[in-house]
Amino acid sequence: MSQKEDVCQYRLMIARDTLEVIQGKWRLPIIISLTHGNKRFGEIQRDISDISPKMLSQELKALETNKIIIRTLHDSMPVTVEYSLTSLGLTMKKLLDEILDWGVLFRKEILEK
Repeated sequence: MSQKEDVCQYRLMIARDTLEVIQGKWRLPIIISLTHGNKRFGEIQRDISDISPKMLSQELKALETNKIIIRTLHDSMPVTVEYSLTSLGLTMKKLLDEILDWGVLFRKEILEK
């Protein structure tokens, strides 16, 4: 294999890793919701009105496993749980901005014609 092919294979592997973390209908909306600050489960669900509680719970667990978000339990009565982006999750801001900018372009070029 040439060095060029090695670089290509490496870049494809990185792209697959990235897509594994952000894939699906709900993960990016959850991450975008949390870019606006720490939120409780119900607040995230209000932001993403068409997600079921079961799906939101599953996706939050997956994002927590991948160290994109952190789940914090607050010792109060009743106990409250808050979700926030980790330092790794916060590094996604530039990526999210690029995705949203491209989405605006896509919407203008394809969906609004």
